[in-house]
Amino acid sequence: MSEYKIVTGNFSSAYGARLARAEVVSAYPITPQTEVVEKISEFVADGEMDTEFIKVESEHSAMAGCIAASATGARAYTATSAHGLALMHEMLMWAARARLPVVMTNVNRAMGPPWSVWADHLDTVAEKGSGFLQFFCENNQEVLDSILMAYKICEDEDIMLPGMIVEDAFILSHTREPVEIYDQEKVDEFLPEYDPDIKIDIDDPVGYGSLVMPDWYMDFAKKLEEAMDGAKDKIKEVNKEFKETFGRDPGGLIEEYKTDGVDVLMVTMGSISGTSKDVIDELREEGHNIGLARLRTFRPFPKERVRDLVKDVNVVGILDRSYSFGAAGDAAREIKEALYGDSNSPLVKNYIVGLGGRDLTPKILEKIMQDTLEIQDKGLDQEVEWVDLRSDSKKWRR
Repeated sequence: MSEYKIVTGNFSSAYGARLARAEVVSAYPITPQTEVVEKISEFVADGEMDTEFIKVESEHSAMAGCIAASATGARAYTATSAHGLALMHEMLMWAARARLPVVMTNVNRAMGPPWSVWADHLDTVAEKGSGFLQFFCENNQEVLDSILMAYKICEDEDIMLPGMIVEDAFILSHTREPVEIYDQEKVDEFLPEYDPDIKIDIDDPVGYGSLVMPDWYMDFAKKLEEAMDGAKDKIKEVNKEFKETFGRDPGGLIEEYKTDGVDVLMVTMGSISGTSKDVIDELREEGHNIGLARLRTFRPFPKERVRDLVKDVNVVGILDRSYSFGAAGDAAREIKEALYGDSNSPLVKNYIVGLGGRDLTPKILEKIMQDTLEIQDKGLDQEVEWVDLRSDSKKWRR
C-alpha cells in the first residue's frame, strides 16, 4: 500500500530514486542538494535500497560514474545544484551524446558571485543545449513523480537520452509537504527493469564514443535531435499512463490553468506556479479574463503547443527566474522564437523575477498580472522588465 509522508523536496527526490530502483548512485554533496544523497545513503545503509552508492571527489566525477554505470546497462541516478551542475558540463554533453538515460535531480540555485544558495533557474537553463530532457517541478509530489516518469521516458529505445528533474532551492528542497510514496509493486509495474539492447559486455567488447570523421558527426547530432523531438509524444504517452496507474496528472508538456478563451495568458515555470494560480483565481473573480500556462518541460520545448495556446490571446506575460545576459529571460526567448513569423502573434512582455531567491509574494505577482492586463489598453511599454529591484521596489510593493 502507498503511504503519505511529510517530506522535503530533497527527500522526495531520494524516495523517487529508491522507488525507481536506481542501481548506481554516484554523487557529491552541494548545498542545497546535499540532503538528497544523504537520504539515499541512509536507505542504502539501512538495507532499504539495493544500490551501489559511489562517493566521488567532484560533481564532474559524479556524472562520469553515472555514465560508466549506464553504459553497462545499470539504472543510474545523481543529484547536484548550481556550480556543481556547471562543473558537470562536459560530462552532461557526454551522457547525452552517448545516448545514456541517466536521471538527475538539479536543485536550482543562483550562480555566484556574489554567492547565493537560493532559487534561480540560470544553472538549469544554461544547460538547455546539452541534450538532457528538463522537467520543472511545481511541488514536492511532482519531484517524486517526475523521477519515475523520466526513467520511463528516457529509457525508451527510441529516446535514450538523459533527464534532469528541476526543483527550486529551499522553496521545494527544504520545505515539507505531504507526498504520496507509492507501493513498490505498483511502481515496478509502471517502470520495468532497465535492460538495454546495447551495453558494455566484456564477452563481446566493442568501442563506445570513439572518434568519428566530419562526414558522419552531423548525422549523429541529427539523431539526437530526432530523439529529443520524439520525446514530446513519449512524454504525453507516459503522462497518460502515469495518471491511469497512480491517479495523478503531472501536467504533460504544459499545464494549462483556466486558459480557455482568455485575453491574457501568464507563463510560469517551477514553484512560483502554485501561488500564481491563486492570484489568477482572485483576478478572475474580479472579472479579468486571464489564465496561466506552466511550462513543465523546457527541453524538449513544446513550441507547437505554445503556438496553439496563444493564437487567440491579446497579451502574454512571461515570468522568468533566469536571465540570458545581453538578451532576455530564457523562457521568453524560447516563446518569442516559437512565435516568430506569425503575423497574428500577441504582444509579449518578459518579467525577470525572483533571481537569487528574491521573494515573490502574492501581492507582487498580482501587480505583475495587473501590469500585463493593462497592456491591452496602453500597449507594450517595454519588452523586458526587472521586477522588485531595490531601486524601484515601491512600484511593486506599494
